[in-house]
Amino acid sequence: MKKRILFVDDDPNVLRGLKRMLRSMRHEWDMVFVESGNAALEIMAAHGFDVVLTDMRMPEMNGVELLEEVRTRHPETVRMVLSGYSDPNMILQSVRVAHQYISKPTNPGELKDKISRSFALADLLPDTPLLKMISNLEAVPILPAMYRQVRAELEKEEPAIGRVGGIISRDPAMAAKILQVVNSSFFGTPRHIESPAQAVTFLGLDTIKPLVLTVKAFSKFDPEKIPSRDLEQIQSHSIRTGAVARAIAKAKGLDKGLTDDAFMAGLLHDLGKPVLMDRFQDDYHALLKASRESGCSLYQAENEAFGVCHAKAGAYLLGLWGLPQAIVKVVGFHHAPNQCPCYKATLLPVVHIANALTQAEDCSRIEEGGIPGIDQTYLERIGLKGCLQDWTKICREALDREKG
Repeated sequence: MKKRILFVDDDPNVLRGLKRMLRSMRHEWDMVFVESGNAALEIMAAHGFDVVLTDMRMPEMNGVELLEEVRTRHPETVRMVLSGYSDPNMILQSVRVAHQYISKPTNPGELKDKISRSFALADLLPDTPLLKMISNLEAVPILPAMYRQVRAELEKEEPAIGRVGGIISRDPAMAAKILQVVNSSFFGTPRHIESPAQAVTFLGLDTIKPLVLTVKAFSKFDPEKIPSRDLEQIQSHSIRTGAVARAIAKAKGLDKGLTDDAFMAGLLHDLGKPVLMDRFQDDYHALLKASRESGCSLYQAENEAFGVCHAKAGAYLLGLWGLPQAIVKVVGFHHAPNQCPCYKATLLPVVHIANALTQAEDCSRIEEGGIPGIDQTYLERIGLKGCLQDWTKICREALDREKG
């Protein structure tokens, strides 16, 4: 079945240009072109669409207003802005409703690639109710303490950009959202962002302040409904996994770009946990407790309870936000690397092993027959089984550095 894409722009010349640009895809995609937000909502009421791309500045209903309606009425639809309009305030308002922002003019290859990637996400998360829930997220839930820290710094008379970047770098949910924003072509992102802290510096306080204080791109978990201890453990584990993944990548001799990506993939690998926690609350807390007490795999328990694991949920969200495919794949398959279509992906074994080693309280268990969570068959398949001893030592050293 053809994928359906809706383009919305009040300029008929732009629509004609898009038709010409994407003519080669007409056998694979069913593309519809309309000139107003109202026309878009009318046709969407009669026909489902996989993706909607809208201009920002239009009469009667602008792009933000249209995507607000699409989010409410058709939450399963991927929402993109395709616009040459560059008013910073409106762009920031779109952060809560648009999954991705593409600047005009764009080249055919970039546009086709971004649309095609959105279609591939359905393979990660075929569960429609949960798909709608993740697609419908307005704001990323974060630890209340982290929100207070970043807000307090931003409300100072002279906030320190380094301090803001440091706080955001230690919260996977905030880091992911900032990376979504910096990945937007509107901001003219350089080819490589090495860390969430660098992303904060690149965006600057004029962008970060309204994101946190006005647009409210982050929301606080309710500590009465979700124990902070659970979130703090996820946060701590994510930071340490990122540090270990970066250390292993360096030891493997990977270049700086891949080493930076290893850190970010490790930091973000459990992003799906707070997403599921926010959705299922008491049920997820009970699942976490049962998993700890029984020693059973959490991601398997999630699959049994909710029909999806945190790895796939997190990867789906990051894919929606247009983060690099290499990171999305690692996050989606860090527990089950053998199932990844690109199982030889450079960073996948790095984060798979970093996650398992970091979870093991005593890394010396490698000498007692293996570490829980490591897929030995997978490592043998890609020729890395003999690296575990060395990587375990690297893990210990990285965790010691992280402790201070």
